[in-house]
Amino acid sequence: MVEEEVDSIVEEIQYNYTHPDVPPAPIIRRVHIERDREEGHTRLWNDYFSDNPTYTNAMFRRRFRMNKPLFLRIVTAIENGVPYFRQRRDATGRLGLSALQKCTSAIRLMAYGYSADAVDEYLRLAETTSHKCLLHFVEGVINLFGDEYLRRPTAEDLQRLLNIGEHRGFPGMIGSIDCMHWEWKNCPTAWKGQYTCGSGKPSIVLEAVASQDLWIWHAFFGPPGSLNDINVLDHSPVFDDILEGRAPRVRYIVNGRQYKMAYYLTNGIYPKWATFIQSITLPRGRKAKLFAQWQEGCRKD
Repeated sequence: MVEEEVDSIVEEIQYNYTHPDVPPAPIIRRVHIERDREEGHTRLWNDYFSDNPTYTNAMFRRRFRMNKPLFLRIVTAIENGVPYFRQRRDATGRLGLSALQKCTSAIRLMAYGYSADAVDEYLRLAETTSHKCLLHFVEGVINLFGDEYLRRPTAEDLQRLLNIGEHRGFPGMIGSIDCMHWEWKNCPTAWKGQYTCGSGKPSIVLEAVASQDLWIWHAFFGPPGSLNDINVLDHSPVFDDILEGRAPRVRYIVNGRQYKMAYYLTNGIYPKWATFIQSITLPRGRKAKLFAQWQEGCRKD
């Protein structure tokens, strides 16, 4: 890229030298905008993080998509682990953007799908800076939390999930599996037919397995929105460990019979496999109605 820029400059100099009558191209200088970033940090602090904040914890939870202690834990880890988020002074001794401003910008862009320019007025971040915050934030979360949270369950994790399932009335259950559609606003026109589902808008499918404590330990994202849950399951790696013999061993007893394979709670579209437990579409009798009620209640994970 540098060589191309040098060649372009050399060509322009040679052209100007051989064509002295042609006026040089105007130089477009960068426009400096004084955003008063200190005022942006003060406003953010008073609104959400002071001893007597303007907005309640419930409003914080809705706007940041997480509770305040979790957000502050992430900010502290990011600030200590990623040099980009550490507040520094410039050549004049003026403090730069705070870690709260940068992390809030990244969270808002992800949580609401904002453009980078949308957070400028409140947080006082330029569009380019917002893009950098989002990039460094995502990389920092992966590097700092990936080994603990972005992984498959270990034997200890699996046992904890089994204990939760047994406590809820489903021994052997390790979570609920389902798919959801994420609208793809900027889908290329040539791909819209492949990615458009019944809603008429292009989307991308996310297959996830979630537990009651909101741990999504399996996520398969990217299939076209025209696919249904069964088509996505055919491409999903959720059963790779079982097929390759790498899955942890499971043993539990139901009605005096021992089983060695864990299962997921699903809706009716999934196939009748031993690893899936569906509800009863039209339950008849007290026993069937009770099972359907408990299965559908637990599946809301």
